[in-house]
Amino acid sequence: MAPQKAEVSVPNSIKFLIGGTSGMAATCFVQPLDLIKNRMQLSGTRVSTMSVVSGIFRNEGVLAMYSGLSAGLMRQATYTTTRLGIYTWLFELASKDGQPNFLTKAALGMAAGCVGAFVGTPAEVALIRMTADGRLPIAERRMYKNVFDALFRIIREEGLLTLWRGAIPTMGRAMVVNAAQLASYSQAKQALLETGYFEENIMLHFASSMISGLVTTAASMPVDIAKTRIQNMKMIDGKPEYKGALDVLGKVLRNEGVFALWKGFFPYYARLGPHTVLTFIFLEQMTSSYKQHYS
Repeated sequence: MAPQKAEVSVPNSIKFLIGGTSGMAATCFVQPLDLIKNRMQLSGTRVSTMSVVSGIFRNEGVLAMYSGLSAGLMRQATYTTTRLGIYTWLFELASKDGQPNFLTKAALGMAAGCVGAFVGTPAEVALIRMTADGRLPIAERRMYKNVFDALFRIIREEGLLTLWRGAIPTMGRAMVVNAAQLASYSQAKQALLETGYFEENIMLHFASSMISGLVTTAASMPVDIAKTRIQNMKMIDGKPEYKGALDVLGKVLRNEGVFALWKGFFPYYARLGPHTVLTFIFLEQMTSSYKQHYS
């Protein structure tokens, strides 16, 4: 009987690279949904998804749906890679005395998401501005050429610290997203398996991801709206448009109503679920390919 090959171990550096690359690949598919969500959140009036989409097609053209793609890719390269790296490192530390429990995993995910969000905030600021630019009058547009042009101009025109504008709500959102995703995905997967209609395969992962996306979207959207508006705000008479996340939420509630906190819900949800699934698919395929070629 031929001896079995030992399982190929994937180095941490390769895991981080694969994680970031899989997130970037998934972003190429869902970038239009991110743009629609940002446009809806920045609108001060009630708008529908279809009206936003038709307005983009009519005024900017089909290719405008991919405005800010370079910033979206940069965000994945920074945020996703850092989050994965920090989580793996913390998980290894927590696993020395045995498998960590669910609450420990959730806490590790929140910590990793918080750090990753801080690292990814500059790309997030560039992404928000680039996806929002087309809704402004031509004279008021920033007209960034790409993410690097956006970052350099922000530093030159507004100062280095502007790259971390909205960092606190961004980090808060990342903590909420990671906690909600981890808890809801695990519970949804368990519940679906118990029905007897699902088994451990891509369909189970897809269904669990979509349920998780629904819960995560509902939990994180108010923080996401505060983050989006702070990162896109301009100075008015030398003063910032908003004082902070609570000021944003207060003005939204007062001027637009409570349901405005979930403005852009459907494109946000439509982005979150498929992005998770696509990231997982790319992650598994690249990991499998690595093991095959280096076995």
